[in-house]
Amino acid sequence: MSSAAARQPKEASISLYRAIWRWHFFAGLLVVPFMINLAVTGSLYLFKDEIDNTVFAGRNIVQMRGEPLPPSVLVENARAATPGAKLVRYRTPADAHHSARVTMATPGGNLLVFLDPYSGAVLGSVAEKNEFNWVVKKIHSLEYFGVSFNRIVEAVGGLALILVVTGFYLWWPRQQTGGVVSIRGTASKRVFWRDIHAVTGAGAGALIFFLAISGMPWSGYWGGKANQLISNAGLGYPTALWDEVPASSAPLKTVVPDAAWTMENAPVPASVARPGKTAPQLDDIVAAATAAGMTAGFEVSMPSGKSGVYTAAIFPDDIARQRTIHYDRYSGQPLADIRFADYGAGGKLIEFGVGVHLGQYFGLANQIVMLITCLAIVLACTSAIVMWWKRRPSGRLGVPPMPARKRVFATLTAVILAFGIAFPLTGFAILAMLVADQLVGRAASPLQRIFSS
Repeated sequence: MSSAAARQPKEASISLYRAIWRWHFFAGLLVVPFMINLAVTGSLYLFKDEIDNTVFAGRNIVQMRGEPLPPSVLVENARAATPGAKLVRYRTPADAHHSARVTMATPGGNLLVFLDPYSGAVLGSVAEKNEFNWVVKKIHSLEYFGVSFNRIVEAVGGLALILVVTGFYLWWPRQQTGGVVSIRGTASKRVFWRDIHAVTGAGAGALIFFLAISGMPWSGYWGGKANQLISNAGLGYPTALWDEVPASSAPLKTVVPDAAWTMENAPVPASVARPGKTAPQLDDIVAAATAAGMTAGFEVSMPSGKSGVYTAAIFPDDIARQRTIHYDRYSGQPLADIRFADYGAGGKLIEFGVGVHLGQYFGLANQIVMLITCLAIVLACTSAIVMWWKRRPSGRLGVPPMPARKRVFATLTAVILAFGIAFPLTGFAILAMLVADQLVGRAASPLQRIFSS
């Protein structure tokens, strides 16, 4: 074999490595600050119940004494504390040591009022959009800053998948003596931060990939399309149920803010007026849902309009206990009763992924594993920044060099763009990076020097 022929496989391997490194760099350049935000807020949200029961124990924890008061009495006390407000929802205590919660609509927005179910005393109140866990959740998705920012998170989720896959390739052992499972050098050396980044990414890569893919159902565009596709295929909520009852045009998520992903777009049934019937009240609906075996801590949404229904719903840590019951506002009869067991295979699979993502499915062990993954994301991102800072030439961005074989880079780019078809917003981000890269590389300008290696 000639020396030229022997060099070809090696050159091809180097070109592929550089192409993957270049795309890994581009993806990381865009997502690092967002990944850190997702990891920090995600870590907090994993322990939302623990935060409620400690930091905000004053409004959430009560001492059991005697029999709890009827919901109607608690609602009247909440009304007295919020004159002129309108009842929106009532949440039953999760157990004998937790408060009840009443959501009241005020001119300034919904207000959460917490009450001692035994004495009826108001324990505290907070605007729904100022409640700690609500704020953390919305910052996590960037929805706190508007819909357009939420779309950024969707693109970040797809880019995170690319980062993990390309990162595994770059980490894969190639005769090096360190940086696979061990760390070389000291904190003053670039190789130290390279190894921290590589070993952390490789060790937590599969879990980071899981967090990214299991978080995609929440994304605005892709998640909505996936929900529609699964529902239309009969793999989500049981659509046949709505053939038997009149349905409104309102989806469940407009009535129950924390509806499960599978159920959020399910239509809410409509009540039919029945003259002469005695309309049920909140106490009746709470009693009916409790008698039906609904898990404590469920929330009842009040009817809205003449055809509105009472909706009792709960989506607890144990996903098998998810349940939604709609009650006719005139007769009190259940119009639809949907349990987790009624979901299709697609809905069950996604709810399982969401439950594990939130640290809910396997108790404390699940929370700890997800927390470690979040901390690994922060460490991988931080080490990436330090490593890049130490590697980059002065005054330049330090983009990894284009591989000698341009065809290799073009082929890899085509593969990545094909991935973008599955996740369109990620695809647009990839396309934007590609266009910017080509424009900077071809046009003589100060940017060409800044972007050079």
